[in-house]
Amino acid sequence: MKKYLIIPAALVLLALAACTPAAPAASANNQGMFPQVNVNGTGQVYLVPDIAYVLVGVHSESESVLDALNKNNQDAQSISDTLQKMGLEAKDIQTSAFNVYPQQQYGPNGEMTGTIYVVENSVYVTVRDLKKMGELLDAVVRSGANSINSISFDVEDKAAAYSEARALAVKDAMAQAEELSEAAGVELGDLVGLSAYSSGPPVAYYEGKGGAMNVAAGEVPVAAGQLVLTMNASMTYEIKAPASK
Repeated sequence: MKKYLIIPAALVLLALAACTPAAPAASANNQGMFPQVNVNGTGQVYLVPDIAYVLVGVHSESESVLDALNKNNQDAQSISDTLQKMGLEAKDIQTSAFNVYPQQQYGPNGEMTGTIYVVENSVYVTVRDLKKMGELLDAVVRSGANSINSISFDVEDKAAAYSEARALAVKDAMAQAEELSEAAGVELGDLVGLSAYSSGPPVAYYEGKGGAMNVAAGEVPVAAGQLVLTMNASMTYEIKAPASK
Protein backbone atom coordinates (compact mmCIF):
# COMPACT_ATOMS: atom_id res chain seq x y z
CA MET A 1 0.00 0.00 0.00
CA LYS A 2 2.83 2.39 0.76
CA LYS A 3 4.23 1.84 -2.73
CA TYR A 4 1.02 3.06 -4.40
CA LEU A 5 0.88 6.13 -2.13
CA ILE A 6 4.44 7.27 -2.93
CA ILE A 7 4.07 7.17 -6.72
CA PRO A 8 1.19 9.72 -6.95
CA ALA A 9 3.04 12.04 -4.55
CA ALA A 10 6.11 11.95 -6.74
CA LEU A 11 4.04 12.72 -9.80
CA VAL A 12 2.51 15.70 -8.06
CA LEU A 13 5.95 17.02 -7.15
CA LEU A 14 7.12 16.67 -10.76
CA ALA A 15 4.05 18.52 -12.01
CA LEU A 16 4.59 21.38 -9.56
CA ALA A 17 8.23 21.62 -10.58
CA ALA A 18 7.20 21.93 -14.21
CA CYS A 19 4.78 24.76 -13.37
CA THR A 20 7.30 26.73 -11.27
CA PRO A 21 8.32 29.91 -13.20
CA ALA A 22 11.92 30.30 -14.17
CA ALA A 23 14.06 32.89 -12.41
CA PRO A 24 13.31 36.34 -13.88
CA ALA A 25 15.57 37.38 -16.72
CA ALA A 26 15.77 40.81 -15.10
CA SER A 27 17.99 39.42 -12.39
CA ALA A 28 20.51 38.43 -15.01
CA ASN A 29 20.15 41.79 -16.72
CA ASN A 30 20.53 43.58 -13.43
CA GLN A 31 24.04 42.19 -13.10
CA GLY A 32 25.00 43.97 -16.32
CA MET A 33 23.15 47.24 -15.74
CA PHE A 34 25.20 50.42 -15.99
CA PRO A 35 25.08 53.02 -13.21
CA GLN A 36 23.19 56.15 -14.14
CA VAL A 37 23.48 59.91 -13.85
CA ASN A 38 20.46 62.21 -13.61
CA VAL A 39 20.63 65.86 -14.58
CA ASN A 40 18.13 68.73 -14.68
CA GLY A 41 18.53 71.60 -17.09
CA THR A 42 16.82 74.98 -17.27
CA GLY A 43 15.99 77.13 -20.28
CA GLN A 44 14.70 80.69 -20.07
CA VAL A 45 13.33 82.96 -22.78
CA TYR A 46 12.61 86.66 -22.25
CA LEU A 47 9.52 88.01 -23.98
CA VAL A 48 8.09 91.46 -24.60
CA PRO A 49 4.36 91.45 -23.71
CA ASP A 50 1.94 92.15 -26.53
CA ILE A 51 -1.35 91.81 -24.63
CA ALA A 52 -2.72 92.81 -21.23
CA TYR A 53 -5.66 91.85 -19.04
CA VAL A 54 -7.24 94.49 -16.83
CA LEU A 55 -9.83 93.86 -14.13
CA VAL A 56 -11.96 96.98 -13.72
CA GLY A 57 -14.20 97.38 -10.69
CA VAL A 58 -17.51 99.28 -10.56
CA HIS A 59 -18.86 99.83 -7.02
CA SER A 60 -22.28 101.39 -6.31
CA GLU A 61 -24.17 102.01 -3.06
CA SER A 62 -27.73 103.15 -2.28
CA GLU A 63 -30.48 102.73 0.29
CA SER A 64 -32.50 101.24 -2.57
CA VAL A 65 -31.20 98.06 -4.16
CA LEU A 66 -32.86 99.09 -7.43
CA ASP A 67 -31.09 102.45 -7.43
CA ALA A 68 -27.75 100.78 -6.70
CA LEU A 69 -28.31 98.32 -9.57
CA ASN A 70 -29.32 101.05 -12.01
CA LYS A 71 -26.32 103.21 -11.11
CA ASN A 72 -23.95 100.27 -11.46
CA ASN A 73 -25.41 99.22 -14.81
CA GLN A 74 -25.13 102.77 -16.14
CA ASP A 75 -21.48 103.04 -15.13
CA ALA A 76 -20.62 99.60 -16.53
CA GLN A 77 -22.34 100.45 -19.82
CA SER A 78 -20.54 103.78 -19.96
CA ILE A 79 -17.21 102.00 -19.52
CA SER A 80 -18.06 99.49 -22.24
CA ASP A 81 -19.12 102.27 -24.64
CA THR A 82 -15.93 104.20 -23.95
CA LEU A 83 -13.72 101.18 -24.55
CA GLN A 84 -15.45 100.33 -27.80
CA LYS A 85 -15.01 103.90 -29.00
CA MET A 86 -11.30 103.42 -28.35
CA GLY A 87 -11.27 100.43 -30.69
CA LEU A 88 -11.79 97.48 -28.33
CA GLU A 89 -14.12 94.74 -29.51
CA ALA A 90 -17.15 93.71 -27.46
CA LYS A 91 -15.69 90.20 -26.98
CA ASP A 92 -12.75 91.77 -25.12
CA ILE A 93 -15.04 93.42 -22.55
CA GLN A 94 -16.62 90.79 -20.30
CA THR A 95 -18.27 90.81 -16.88
CA SER A 96 -16.30 88.39 -14.67
CA ALA A 97 -18.16 88.87 -11.36
CA PHE A 98 -21.36 90.55 -10.16
CA ASN A 99 -22.34 90.83 -6.49
CA VAL A 100 -25.25 92.44 -4.63
CA TYR A 101 -25.37 92.48 -0.84
CA PRO A 102 -26.81 94.54 2.06
CA GLN A 103 -24.48 96.43 4.38
CA GLN A 104 -25.64 97.54 7.80
CA GLN A 105 -24.77 101.05 8.96
CA TYR A 106 -23.90 101.92 12.57
CA GLY A 107 -23.75 105.13 14.57
CA PRO A 108 -20.91 106.35 16.84
CA ASN A 109 -22.32 104.38 19.79
CA GLY A 110 -22.65 101.12 17.88
CA GLU A 111 -26.39 101.46 17.24
CA MET A 112 -27.64 100.33 13.82
CA THR A 113 -28.80 103.33 11.83
CA GLY A 114 -29.92 101.65 8.62
CA THR A 115 -29.00 99.44 5.71
CA ILE A 116 -27.55 100.27 2.34
CA TYR A 117 -27.20 97.99 -0.67
CA VAL A 118 -23.89 97.46 -2.39
CA VAL A 119 -23.51 96.37 -6.01
CA GLU A 120 -20.08 95.34 -7.30
CA ASN A 121 -19.34 94.59 -10.93
CA SER A 122 -15.96 93.36 -12.19
CA VAL A 123 -15.28 93.89 -15.89
CA TYR A 124 -12.48 91.85 -17.49
CA VAL A 125 -10.86 93.82 -20.30
CA THR A 126 -8.41 92.43 -22.85
CA VAL A 127 -6.09 95.11 -24.22
CA ARG A 128 -4.36 94.19 -27.49
CA ASP A 129 -2.75 97.56 -28.19
CA LEU A 130 -0.50 98.25 -25.22
CA LYS A 131 0.32 101.73 -26.51
CA LYS A 132 -3.20 102.73 -25.51
CA MET A 133 -2.94 101.36 -21.96
CA GLY A 134 -2.42 104.68 -20.16
CA GLU A 135 -5.18 106.37 -22.17
CA LEU A 136 -7.49 103.41 -21.60
CA LEU A 137 -7.06 103.35 -17.81
CA ASP A 138 -7.65 107.08 -17.62
CA ALA A 139 -10.79 106.73 -19.74
CA VAL A 140 -12.37 103.91 -17.71
CA VAL A 141 -11.87 105.80 -14.44
CA ARG A 142 -13.49 108.90 -15.94
CA SER A 143 -16.36 106.71 -17.21
CA GLY A 144 -17.30 105.37 -13.78
CA ALA A 145 -14.77 102.74 -12.69
CA ASN A 146 -14.02 102.91 -8.97
CA SER A 147 -10.95 100.67 -9.03
CA ILE A 148 -8.43 98.92 -11.20
CA ASN A 149 -8.08 95.62 -9.37
CA SER A 150 -5.28 94.10 -11.41
CA ILE A 151 -3.23 94.44 -14.59
CA SER A 152 -1.40 91.42 -15.97
CA PHE A 153 0.72 91.25 -19.10
CA ASP A 154 1.14 88.29 -21.41
CA VAL A 155 2.23 87.16 -24.86
CA GLU A 156 -0.68 85.92 -26.91
CA ASP A 157 1.23 83.28 -28.88
CA LYS A 158 3.96 81.59 -26.83
CA ALA A 159 4.40 78.37 -28.86
CA ALA A 160 7.74 79.38 -30.41
CA ALA A 161 9.05 80.65 -27.07
CA TYR A 162 8.19 77.36 -25.34
CA SER A 163 10.02 75.43 -28.08
CA GLU A 164 13.09 77.62 -27.70
CA ALA A 165 13.05 77.30 -23.90
CA ARG A 166 12.74 73.50 -24.12
CA ALA A 167 15.71 73.31 -26.49
CA LEU A 168 17.77 75.49 -24.13
CA ALA A 169 16.80 73.31 -21.15
CA VAL A 170 17.88 70.13 -22.96
CA LYS A 171 21.16 71.76 -24.02
CA ASP A 172 21.81 72.82 -20.42
CA ALA A 173 21.11 69.31 -19.11
CA MET A 174 23.41 67.73 -21.71
CA ALA A 175 26.21 70.13 -20.80
CA GLN A 176 25.81 69.24 -17.11
CA ALA A 177 25.92 65.52 -17.87
CA GLU A 178 29.11 65.90 -19.89
CA GLU A 179 30.69 68.07 -17.20
CA LEU A 180 29.83 65.58 -14.44
CA SER A 181 31.08 62.56 -16.39
CA GLU A 182 34.35 64.31 -17.22
CA ALA A 183 34.87 65.33 -13.59
CA ALA A 184 34.15 61.78 -12.42
CA GLY A 185 36.39 60.21 -15.06
CA VAL A 186 33.62 58.13 -16.60
CA GLU A 187 32.04 57.93 -20.03
CA LEU A 188 28.41 58.66 -20.79
CA GLY A 189 26.42 55.82 -22.24
CA ASP A 190 22.96 55.73 -23.81
CA LEU A 191 20.28 58.25 -22.98
CA VAL A 192 17.62 56.23 -21.15
CA GLY A 193 15.26 58.94 -19.89
CA LEU A 194 14.14 62.38 -21.05
CA SER A 195 11.31 64.67 -19.97
CA ALA A 196 10.55 68.37 -20.24
CA TYR A 197 8.14 70.41 -18.17
CA SER A 198 7.20 73.99 -17.43
CA SER A 199 7.92 75.53 -14.03
CA GLY A 200 4.79 77.66 -14.30
CA PRO A 201 3.30 80.51 -16.34
CA PRO A 202 5.57 83.35 -17.52
CA VAL A 203 6.46 85.76 -14.73
CA ALA A 204 7.15 89.47 -14.87
CA TYR A 205 10.76 90.59 -14.99
CA TYR A 206 11.83 94.17 -14.33
CA GLU A 207 15.33 95.53 -14.69
CA GLY A 208 14.61 98.61 -12.62
CA LYS A 209 15.31 100.99 -15.49
CA GLY A 210 12.00 102.79 -15.34
CA GLY A 211 10.45 101.03 -18.30
CA ALA A 212 7.19 102.95 -18.20
CA MET A 213 5.30 103.34 -21.42
CA ASN A 214 5.26 106.71 -23.11
CA VAL A 215 1.99 108.34 -22.12
CA ALA A 216 0.57 111.80 -22.51
CA ALA A 217 0.31 114.20 -19.60
CA GLY A 218 -2.48 113.25 -17.20
CA GLU A 219 -2.60 109.62 -18.30
CA VAL A 220 -1.72 106.67 -16.07
CA PRO A 221 1.89 105.45 -16.62
CA VAL A 222 2.16 101.67 -16.93
CA ALA A 223 5.30 99.53 -17.08
CA ALA A 224 4.91 96.38 -19.13
CA GLY A 225 8.47 95.17 -18.47
CA GLN A 226 9.40 91.71 -19.73
CA LEU A 227 8.14 88.21 -19.15
CA VAL A 228 10.39 85.27 -18.35
CA LEU A 229 9.26 81.89 -19.64
CA THR A 230 11.06 78.95 -18.00
CA MET A 231 11.22 75.30 -19.06
CA ASN A 232 13.01 72.42 -17.34
CA ALA A 233 14.43 69.23 -18.80
CA SER A 234 15.30 66.05 -16.89
CA MET A 235 17.70 63.58 -18.52
CA THR A 236 19.09 60.21 -17.45
CA TYR A 237 22.22 58.65 -18.97
CA GLU A 238 23.87 55.31 -18.40
CA ILE A 239 27.48 55.54 -17.25
CA LYS A 240 30.35 53.52 -18.65
CA ALA A 241 33.38 53.40 -16.40
CA PRO A 242 36.12 54.28 -16.77
CA ALA A 243 36.22 56.82 -19.59
CA SER A 244 38.19 55.74 -22.63
CA LYS A 245 41.49 57.55 -23.11
